[in-house]
Amino acid sequence: MKVATGLARGRTADPALAAKAVRAAMESAGLDHPQAVLLYLTSDFAQDPRAAMAAATRTAGCLQVTGCTAAGVFTEADWVLDAPAAAAMVFGAGMHLHPARDETETRLTLCAPNALDLHWLHAGGPRFGGVSGDATGRGPYSVWTGARRQPSGRCQLCLRGIELRIGVSQGIHPISLPARLDQVQGHDIRIVGGDTALDSLIRELPLPIRTSEHIPTHLLLAGVTYGQREHALDEGRFHLLPVVGVNIQDASVTVAGRLQAGQELFWALRQPQAAERDMAAMLARIAAGRCDSPAFALMFPCLGRGPWFYSGEDRDIHVLVQRYPELPLIGFYGNGEIAHLDGANRLLQYSVVLGLGYAADAHV
Repeated sequence: MKVATGLARGRTADPALAAKAVRAAMESAGLDHPQAVLLYLTSDFAQDPRAAMAAATRTAGCLQVTGCTAAGVFTEADWVLDAPAAAAMVFGAGMHLHPARDETETRLTLCAPNALDLHWLHAGGPRFGGVSGDATGRGPYSVWTGARRQPSGRCQLCLRGIELRIGVSQGIHPISLPARLDQVQGHDIRIVGGDTALDSLIRELPLPIRTSEHIPTHLLLAGVTYGQREHALDEGRFHLLPVVGVNIQDASVTVAGRLQAGQELFWALRQPQAAERDMAAMLARIAAGRCDSPAFALMFPCLGRGPWFYSGEDRDIHVLVQRYPELPLIGFYGNGEIAHLDGANRLLQYSVVLGLGYAADAHV
């Protein structure tokens, strides 16, 4: 299987950047006419990406061009968040991007922020992918497939001719063990493990931030485990909801979602070291049992989990490249990650969704 990537950046949103990225990928793969192309453009192109899409299509001589605009793009070679750029991945014979045939097929899913529909997200088969956009979800963001801009702002395609293994790194540091959620009202958690939610949270905070006056809610999450309680945290079997506020008067904690009494809840911190360790553990889990290396990787990290989170270096990319040197990798930084967890398609935050593609006829 011939797969390779190309990355091009410039000072302006020049359509030639898309052509340059595709051409570099084709040369690296040794392809004259790829079967399919993934093309991601920075948000500088979002107002009207048609010229860049056309340039990529002409260069590839291929109509299977799928992608979106996003806050930033990357390949295994580098990432770009502060300049107009294009990232491309080309696929040779045997690899195709096609509409799903039935509900059992895993769908590569791309969606603009204003097109996100939870009914659509949950419908159909298992999904993986991301929501293009910045941290606010505002702005004109575009999605395309078949070299055509999609009016719906979203697309779903199946990758045929390969075997996919998909993993999720939620990258958090648990600061408490799961405890019963005794009382909740709407988005407000009230009683956890017999204590008020605020007391149970403050008690677990590290000493430097253990104060009710200045709780760093932007770093805090509430986690809910699923499946067997034992080893749920180690195996990544949990959902996360960002903490959006604390209420001193009634000692409750407000989260970005609804929970139910009786669930097992724990508190967690967003922490770079924990996120990097979790990324490595996730890679080990999804590669387990295979003796061959993947042919390519598709990665969908949250903008809040990128280089800015890691003090200027994307450690998630580093972990992947360190394990698989020279593996073709493409991705974009968005404001929502899509994955199939606990029997349903989920919209995640502050996470990394990773798909590893293996040759379909390879032995495990």
